[in-house]
Amino acid sequence: MRLDIEQLTLLPIFKGIREEDLPAMLTCLGSFQKKYQKDEVIFLESNEVRNVGIILSGTVHMVKVDSEGYQTLLVVMKKNELFGESFSCGSHLDAQVSFLAAAPCEILFLPFHKVIHSCKMSCTFHHRLIENMVQLIGDKNVQLMHKIEVISQKTLREKILAYLRQQAMEQSSKQFTIPLGRLELAEYLCADRSAVTRELSYMQRDGLIIYDKNTFQLL
Repeated sequence: MRLDIEQLTLLPIFKGIREEDLPAMLTCLGSFQKKYQKDEVIFLESNEVRNVGIILSGTVHMVKVDSEGYQTLLVVMKKNELFGESFSCGSHLDAQVSFLAAAPCEILFLPFHKVIHSCKMSCTFHHRLIENMVQLIGDKNVQLMHKIEVISQKTLREKILAYLRQQAMEQSSKQFTIPLGRLELAEYLCADRSAVTRELSYMQRDGLIIYDKNTFQLL
């Protein structure tokens, strides 16, 4: 599978690294690329994770499945974002969650231990790559804080409003489209799908929002 080097220069993980250095860097790191179909498992809970995934296209969901089979959507990750770093850099490499392709995906994998340790060639790009990786890990922590903010609300209505306000702020508009369908939204909110659908209808009736499918407007 041929990599588009020009496309890779646009990824945050490779910010500040010259286009002509990328082929040598990817070879040095032992990177590889894979494609996944919708709903295909990328990493399954309890799998050993040694590689960081970078989303070249598509959407990836981080999910947690409990002992009774109920699935909770933790984080939605889109193009240019990375995943798996929390486990590949820890003392325990086993994933505590699963990563699923929510849409057809193309993923670039980088072995984490090669990213954070300078190679014998002392490649000039390596320190910049480490800086970029740390910044992206920080961004992921912010995503998780947003999730905590949403699910810590006391009522379902407050959870929905907190999520919608985050989306409005992220898209800099009171009218916006969310990336989640009703089932995915319910999983993200740790709620029942029918309860979420019903509450959205009540919120529109009460003049808090207007929505059509996945497009919302805060009033």
